[in-house]
Amino acid sequence: MGRAALEVADIFRTHGPAWRQAQHDHLSLGQLKVMSAIEQCRSAALGGHVLRCEGCGTDLIAYNSCRNRHCPKCQSRAAQRWLQARQADLLPVDYYHVVFTLPAPIAEVAYQNKAALYALLFDVAAEVLMTIAADPKHLGARIGATFVLHTWGSALTHHPHVHGIVPGGGLAPDGTWRACRSGFFLPVRVLSRLFRRRFLEALQHLHESGRLRFFGDLAALAEVRAFAQWLAPLRRTEWVVYAKRPFAGPAAVLAYLSRYTHRVAISNSRLLGMDERGVTFRWKDYRARGSARRKVMTLSSAEFMRRFLLHVLPGGLHRIRHYG
Repeated sequence: MGRAALEVADIFRTHGPAWRQAQHDHLSLGQLKVMSAIEQCRSAALGGHVLRCEGCGTDLIAYNSCRNRHCPKCQSRAAQRWLQARQADLLPVDYYHVVFTLPAPIAEVAYQNKAALYALLFDVAAEVLMTIAADPKHLGARIGATFVLHTWGSALTHHPHVHGIVPGGGLAPDGTWRACRSGFFLPVRVLSRLFRRRFLEALQHLHESGRLRFFGDLAALAEVRAFAQWLAPLRRTEWVVYAKRPFAGPAAVLAYLSRYTHRVAISNSRLLGMDERGVTFRWKDYRARGSARRKVMTLSSAEFMRRFLLHVLPGGLHRIRHYG
C-alpha cells in the first residue's frame, strides 16, 4: 500500500464539522481550539505573505502556520529551533535514555486529572532518578536530566509516560565529575520500586487534599474507602521503568531528541489513506518482535479524531522539563 498524500488537517476538514456537532457536549474548549488550528494551518484563513523571485518575477504565496503545539506540520520546525538552542548544553559523556510509565488504572485517572498527574509524573520520575543517583551505593553524585512527556501509544491510545535523557554521571560531593559504570546507568528494579512508592504516596496526598476529580465509571473513587481499595493492588504490581543502552555520542543524542521533543500523537507521514471505511495509518505493536511490529490499522474517522484529541494537553503545561 502506497502512502497517500494525507494530513491530519484533511481528516479534520472533511469529517470535523459533523463530528463537532455530534460531540459538542463532550469536547473541551482546548480540543476545539486544536481542531480549528490544525484545520486552518498554512491556509488562507490565517493569512500569509507573497514571495517574489527577483530574477524571473514569479510570485509564491506562503500561508502562515498555526504554531499550535499539537499540529503535525508545525512541530518539526519548532523541534529544530529547540535543538539548536540545546546543542551547547551537551557534555562530552555518554547519555542514557530512561522511560517511566504509568500503569493503565492510573492512566485512566490521569486522563481526568491531566494537569495534576502529568506534573506529578514529571516530578516523581526526576526525584527518583536524582535520589538513586545520589546514593553512594549506586553513583553517589548529583545528576541532571531532561524529560519529555508523551501521552500516547502507537495506536493513539492514552498511554502517559516520560522519556528522560540523562548524562552518564554527575557531580560528586567534592565537585568533581563521577561517571557511572560503562554501559550501565542505574538499576531499573530499584528505580521502579521507588517510583511506585513515591508516586502512590503523592497520589494519596492529592486525594486527601481534594485535588483529584472523578467522573463516569471512576466517580466512586471520590470516596475515601473506595479509593484505598482501588490503590491497594497497585502497590503490588510491577511498574515499568526502562533504561536503554547509552547513545553513540552527542550527535546521536541530538538526533534522538529531534524525533521526541516535539512529537505529536501521530505524524502525517504515518497516514496511509482515508475512505468510506475510515482512516488507515501505520503503527507499531511493541508486544510483537522484529518486522511483525509494523502493522496497519483502520479506524473510523470519528474514532481517529477522538483518539487524536485524547492527547491535547492542558493550557500552560510544559511537556519538556529540565531537572537537577
